[in-house]
Amino acid sequence: MEPSPAAGGSETTRLVSPRDGGGGSLRLKSLFTEPSEPVPEESKPVEMPFHHCHRDPLPPLGLTPERLHARRQLYAACAVCFVFMAGEVVGGYLAHSLAIMTDAAHLLADVGSMMGSLFSLWLSTRPATRTMTFGWHRSETLGALASVVSLWMVTGILLYLAFVRLLHSDYHIEGGAMLLTASIAVCANLLMAFVLHQAGPPHSHGSRGAEYAPLEEGPEEPLPLGNTSVRAAFVHVLGDLLQSFGVLAASILIYFKPQYKAADPISTFLFSICALGSTAPTLRDVLRILMEGTPRNVGFEPVRDTLLSVPGVRATHELHLWALTLTYHVASAHLAIDSTADPEAVLAEASSRLYSRFGFSSCTLQVEQYQPEMAQCLRCQEPPQA
Repeated sequence: MEPSPAAGGSETTRLVSPRDGGGGSLRLKSLFTEPSEPVPEESKPVEMPFHHCHRDPLPPLGLTPERLHARRQLYAACAVCFVFMAGEVVGGYLAHSLAIMTDAAHLLADVGSMMGSLFSLWLSTRPATRTMTFGWHRSETLGALASVVSLWMVTGILLYLAFVRLLHSDYHIEGGAMLLTASIAVCANLLMAFVLHQAGPPHSHGSRGAEYAPLEEGPEEPLPLGNTSVRAAFVHVLGDLLQSFGVLAASILIYFKPQYKAADPISTFLFSICALGSTAPTLRDVLRILMEGTPRNVGFEPVRDTLLSVPGVRATHELHLWALTLTYHVASAHLAIDSTADPEAVLAEASSRLYSRFGFSSCTLQVEQYQPEMAQCLRCQEPPQA
C-alpha cells in the first residue's frame, strides 16, 4: 500500500503487488514505524524582547498632538476668516473699493487654502499601504503648494483690475465705508495671525521629534514652524495683514482727500506684490521636499561622517537623504564594513546614531563587505556639490 493524496488533505492507500520484490511490505511497515527523530513543529512568530531593527514601536493611527493642535488652529482661523470675508465683500461693494475687494478675495483664498490644509491633515492620518508605502504624509506638502498657487491666481486677477483702474478714472469710492471696512480687516487679520502663530517647537532627538538640531553643534538657524499647512496659512495671513495696513492707509487718505482716489488701485498693486513675495519661503520649502532635496538643518557631510565613525565601517555609498514633510525625514545608505566586523552590531549602532543625532523618522541601511574595488566604482562615489 502506498499513500496517495486525497481531497481535504487526508491520506488514502493503494495495494502493492508482490512483484514489487517485497518493497510493498517495507512501504507498509514504514507507515506504522515511529520516526527516529521528532517531526519539527511549524514555526510560530516569537515576540522579540526588543525591536531588532526598529527604534520605536509602530506609531498609533490618527493625528499626532502636533497635528491635532494644527487642526484646531486651522478650524479657528478658517471660521474667523470666513466671517470677516463676508463682511469685507459687503463693505467693499458699498464703498466701491477695489482694494477692499482685493482683501476680501485674499481672505477667500485663505478660506480655500485652510480647507485644503484640513483635508490634507485628515488624509495624512491614513495608514501606509502596499501602494502608498510611506503613507499619505506628503499630502500636507501638496496642500501648502495648493495654498500658494491659489494666492497667485487670485492676486494675478486683482493686479489686472488695479492696472485697469489706473488707466481709467471712471470710478467713485465711498471713503467712510472704505475706512470702516479697512479697520475691521486689519483687526481680522491680526486675530487670524494670532491664532495661526506657532512658536518654534523645542528640538527633539527622537525619530518622531518635530525638528532636529545636532547634539554637538546646536542649531545653526531658526527652526521652521512645526506644521507645513499651518505655516503656509500663517505666511498667507501675514501677507494679507500687510495689505490690510496699506488699504487702511489708503482709506484714510481717500476719506480726507477724495481727489486722491488713485490710492485705491495703487495700494492694491503694491501690496499684492508684497503678498506674492511672502509666499517665497513656503514655496522654497515645498519645492525642496517635492524635489527630494536634503532636509533643512541636515547636511550630507555630517550624516556621512557619522556613519563612517561607526566602528567597523570602512566606506559608505548610495547615501540618500530626503523628507516627506518638514518634520518627517528619511535616510538610506550602503555601509561597507571590515570582514571582522559584526554586521548586526554595525547596523544597530549606525541606526542608533542617525536616529539620535539627526532625528530621522525612517532609516534603511544595507551592510556589505568592503572591497578594494569600491574606490574606483563610479556608483560608489559621492555626489558632487550642488
